[in-house]
Amino acid sequence: MHKSTPDEIRRRFDADVERFSNLETGQAAVVDSPLCMELAAQASAACAPGAKHALDIGCGAGNYALKMLESLPGLCFTLIDLSRPMLDRAAERLAAAGSPGAETIQGDIREIGLPAEAFDVIVAASVLHHLRGDEEWRAVFAKLYAALEPGGCLWIFDLIEHDAPALQSLMWRRYGERLTAQRGEAYRDLVFDYVEKEDTPRSVGFQLERLREAGFQRTEILHKNGCFALFGAIKSD
Repeated sequence: MHKSTPDEIRRRFDADVERFSNLETGQAAVVDSPLCMELAAQASAACAPGAKHALDIGCGAGNYALKMLESLPGLCFTLIDLSRPMLDRAAERLAAAGSPGAETIQGDIREIGLPAEAFDVIVAASVLHHLRGDEEWRAVFAKLYAALEPGGCLWIFDLIEHDAPALQSLMWRRYGERLTAQRGEAYRDLVFDYVEKEDTPRSVGFQLERLREAGFQRTEILHKNGCFALFGAIKSD
């Protein structure tokens, strides 16, 4: 099946800013969204308590950045997203919350150059599932490793798949049941259609292996519930 291009994804998100602007609920279709925002923020503060500069990839309307700012007051941000309306909303919300600075970059992380060892914290929430072949995963993880300060941390929250087909079937069925209980079968089908059209998720195991290939020696899984997981890595000093 033809997967959505970055421009097709951008157009959808340009028209969907409000749905990504609720700090209390996060994304309704995402399992444990508020919990994982909190965990990522607290883990960032625990691992990099002196952090000054964070990179938020696929920042959306800024929910993860706002949560990090609560745990790390004074944090400056570099925000990357395909959507200019998303970037504008995120920067506006961060300024209102007291962030001393937020640079916005509209574009695709696969194409954007990043300065070496410039960030104490990097977060990528619900975005890397848009990567396609194995080489894109390797290239992006290598880029993030190079951009992270020694001692810095990277956190990924995303839709995942399972390597065992039986487990993938089980977890996908359970996710569908959750969506149906939320808003009915039509909503479940809508979410599943989006995933089929736009996303190419990979397993936690696959991504942890790619992180180690990139140079990370310490990886961590902070939370997993069905088809969603929060995990990452800490760069050695």
